[in-house]
Amino acid sequence: MQISEIPLPEHLKQQYLAKGMQVLYPPQAECVERGMFEGRNLLVAIPTASGKTLIAEMAMHSHIARKGKCLYIVPLKALASEKYEEFSNKGVRVGIATGDFDRRDDMLGNNDIIVATSEKVDSLLRNNARWIAEITLLVIDEVHLIDSSHRGPVVEMVIAKMRYRNPAMQVIGLSATIGNPKVLAGWLDAELVTSTWRPVDLRQGVFCNDRIHFREGERRVKVVSKNFDDINLCLDTIAEGGQCLVFVSSRRNAEAFAKRAAGAIKSEDPGLKEPAKELERTAETEMGKTLAACVARGAAFHHAGLSRPERAVVEEGFRKGLIKCISSTPTLAAGLNLPARRVIIRDYLRFAAGEGMQPIPASEYHQMAGRAGRPRLDPYGEAVLIAKDEGQVEELFEYYIDAPAEEVHSKIAEPNALYTHVLSLIASGFAGTRNELLSFMDRSFYVHEHRQGRLMQRAVDTALKFLVDNDMILEVGEHLGSSEFGTLVSRLYIDPRSAAMIVSTLHKESDYSDLGLLHLICSTPDMPRLYVRNTDRAALDRMMDEHDGEIWLEMPGEEEEQEEYYRALKTAMLLSDWADEMPDARICERYSVGPGDVYGMVESVNWLLHASGELSRMFALTFHPRIREYETCMKNGIRRELLPLVKLRGIGRVRARRLFNNGITSPEAVLGAGIETVTKLIGRGIAEQVFAQLEKRVRATPLPEGEDNMAGQSTLSRFR
Repeated sequence: MQISEIPLPEHLKQQYLAKGMQVLYPPQAECVERGMFEGRNLLVAIPTASGKTLIAEMAMHSHIARKGKCLYIVPLKALASEKYEEFSNKGVRVGIATGDFDRRDDMLGNNDIIVATSEKVDSLLRNNARWIAEITLLVIDEVHLIDSSHRGPVVEMVIAKMRYRNPAMQVIGLSATIGNPKVLAGWLDAELVTSTWRPVDLRQGVFCNDRIHFREGERRVKVVSKNFDDINLCLDTIAEGGQCLVFVSSRRNAEAFAKRAAGAIKSEDPGLKEPAKELERTAETEMGKTLAACVARGAAFHHAGLSRPERAVVEEGFRKGLIKCISSTPTLAAGLNLPARRVIIRDYLRFAAGEGMQPIPASEYHQMAGRAGRPRLDPYGEAVLIAKDEGQVEELFEYYIDAPAEEVHSKIAEPNALYTHVLSLIASGFAGTRNELLSFMDRSFYVHEHRQGRLMQRAVDTALKFLVDNDMILEVGEHLGSSEFGTLVSRLYIDPRSAAMIVSTLHKESDYSDLGLLHLICSTPDMPRLYVRNTDRAALDRMMDEHDGEIWLEMPGEEEEQEEYYRALKTAMLLSDWADEMPDARICERYSVGPGDVYGMVESVNWLLHASGELSRMFALTFHPRIREYETCMKNGIRRELLPLVKLRGIGRVRARRLFNNGITSPEAVLGAGIETVTKLIGRGIAEQVFAQLEKRVRATPLPEGEDNMAGQSTLSRFR
């Protein structure tokens, strides 16, 4: 099917043709034939790199041409940024929403395409964003994640709520290959488009004894390293002019492989100097310095412990072909568009708490293998597993290469999933009685799969009992309504169990404590926690002794609960050190984490501090000012003494401390010191910005009555 024949705006066709895209891929053409431009719902379950994003883009532009509005849902913030860039500069207005969960973001409605995470869309529905009613096309990327116990319930409820609100809306689900696509398509009332077609041929094999074993034959790989098969496979790819991705089970393994690969590749490409220098310049940890050294030789590692700027440098270097090999944990396979000639799945066992090392699912293998082969760049792609011995070769073929992807199933009826969703349905007006609540849940994927839905009814009853007992839901006869407390919790987008825990503790405490609040927040279901090693216990016990009286929660008696108590305490210690202005490098070393981990935990705790501040306004007003102050301290990583300075735009933790240590402790003191003195401390550009802000404040402050307004300076740099 020719692109020139498709009913799309002419400017978009011309952009496609200018990129050399003249004919649709077979799965894309099938979507058109199945009624994509006539508003039919679609479930597109096809391999990675088969053109799913273009399917969505064509459908969105078709809607926009008819005055429609489109919502594109992604599972990850990083993926939202990537899609935002991809959809921009094509003649339509594109917006992105991944941030605060208690805002309506009405300005987003001015865009034609809104890219958002599923959690953000759920929060917009709870906060009654007006433009949601204008959505004519909903696209759900990575819809197979409905099977995730973490994200799945949110994805499922967002789809159900959006279809309830906008019954005429078209829905397009984009999915990796899954085992039961007909069931998911049936729930979505969608035409099913499946295919095994790929734009680049994918060869899948198992490496053993210096050969890659394929179903249709073998291929010998030159032995360079006597000890490391993964290095030999990597160098073999590079010798052919390709790049490779190596998937391993842990961050430590990713870093270790990258160091070995850098030593083997020894690239002297002058193009690597700039990204290596950029990484070295900003490196604050040993991990950052190691990454810079690896990149200088043409290798890199990629995992969630890296900071966002570090990840961006690695991804850009790989896309440009400068970095020849990336070793990664499976985060890279979860949607980011970084294909390579060869994908090496070295580690297919992963540690699971309480279960030891377990095989990864076949669907995860297929997701990683799908990264092999760059369209229009590679003649083929290869996905290679590494066997430990000859006996394992056939086993790996059966368990992964020849195995179908697993089925996806609803996770909404799991014990802890429904508390927040039952509350939001009542607080947002989707249900006002128990029957209406159960009737809405009949729209779920779970009930579509299990027609009787008895487990769902029990889970709803359990959630309702908790919400009524904790005064978030009011039950009067048949009627269900949310209390002021329940409405606030729903709007704040926190787990009702977290809210109940925070409020009950604030009620009991008479003396405020930053550490007490922090440990409380880190003990809630919403907060990710660090793991505790046996060697950590002594330091944590010392900390409890040193801060006796400040920690609000008591040590539980049960050993399993003690483990969670210590994990929350260790996480609180890290965050307390951050707010106490401990340097990033020292935090990373002290807690064995990466800058990306610190950023993630600070982001999570900031939201829960904000929520705690809002709850304290309702239940513990005397604590409210202190919590709001500490929220700002945590956001900036500062002690309270720097609060007046960070109110100035452009002044963060480092510049504020530099000013404070030089006796400049407030905006008034900045003015008094003069621009030349301040320039020496924070640089000319920032100093000029700061003084421009202060100048506006001076002009906006009315003079006392009777004062001669002709005296003194008219601006900071000019006398009258």
